[in-house]
Amino acid sequence: MVPRPKTVKPLDNYCLQVTFDNGETKIYDMSSLIEKPFYRDLKNKNIFKAVKVSDITLEWPSGEDICPNELYYKSK
Repeated sequence: MVPRPKTVKPLDNYCLQVTFDNGETKIYDMSSLIEKPFYRDLKNKNIFKAVKVSDITLEWPSGEDICPNELYYKSK
């Protein structure tokens, strides 16, 4: 089972600091994703900063989310 996010902190340059339930803290870079139509609204820094942990992944109030596998395995 993929570790689940427990906390998230938005950082500069469209990165997220995510702490997972296995104790790891990683950085997920969203800078390339926000160029895609589904994530375009996240270019607005205020919207980007509204990210929350939602069940097994992260989500924004406007409905964007991230695949849990992508979130964990592509974070550094």
